[in-house]
Amino acid sequence: MIQKINSSQFLGHGPIKILYPGSAVSSTDTGIGSIGRIDHPEINSNTVIKMHPHINDEILSYFRTGEAEHSDSEGFVKVIGGKTLMLMKAGSSFFHEEKIMGQQETMEGLQIFIRPGRKDLKPEVVFLELDSLHSENSWRLIGSPNPETEFQFSSQTWIYDMKLLKGSISEIPELPAENLTALLYVFQGSVEVNGTIDIKKKECIVLKDETISIKASEDSELVLFFTDEQGEIYKGGMYSGNQM
Repeated sequence: MIQKINSSQFLGHGPIKILYPGSAVSSTDTGIGSIGRIDHPEINSNTVIKMHPHINDEILSYFRTGEAEHSDSEGFVKVIGGKTLMLMKAGSSFFHEEKIMGQQETMEGLQIFIRPGRKDLKPEVVFLELDSLHSENSWRLIGSPNPETEFQFSSQTWIYDMKLLKGSISEIPELPAENLTALLYVFQGSVEVNGTIDIKKKECIVLKDETISIKASEDSELVLFFTDEQGEIYKGGMYSGNQM
């Protein structure tokens, strides 16, 4: 099964575009397994996103350009963006604020809302310092359910990224577990899948039980999700939960 999700599926008219990936493939759930929601913000510098709550969401802040000063109810204050990623495990209750820094550069990236394995887990904030901004032509594991990854999700969720250079060809990595559903998101650029499916920025495909070939039509930044749709998750999160 391969199904394409076009950029027209995004909601919102402001600087933050919101994708509920399940809405394109299901009539009963706005998420796909543990992948509850994907935001693609492009926010001008000197913007403040005021203190606001999250409940039962696990939020990966994956910003590629620009920087923001993050502060939260757990007492953390840290500049994120570029090689500095952040995972907020909201659990029972969590508040945070972001101040977009700089004079000119737009802050662009993804905020990925993952459904937790259980309700009301203990709030936690984790930061990850990448060795390099991009992993060229090789999939890089960002987070998983396994304790050996610094970003550890409480649900059966894996996230990878890669910058696929123009003309290069790749496949998805070997499945980390059985019976997983994959979502391949194009953050920048455009790729061709199996020689027939063109996917551009802010588009993605959902696939299961498929082997695919990915060819970069131009330098492209890709984010890949795996989720176990039969795994234990809590679907009542404030933002990640089922909105239907």
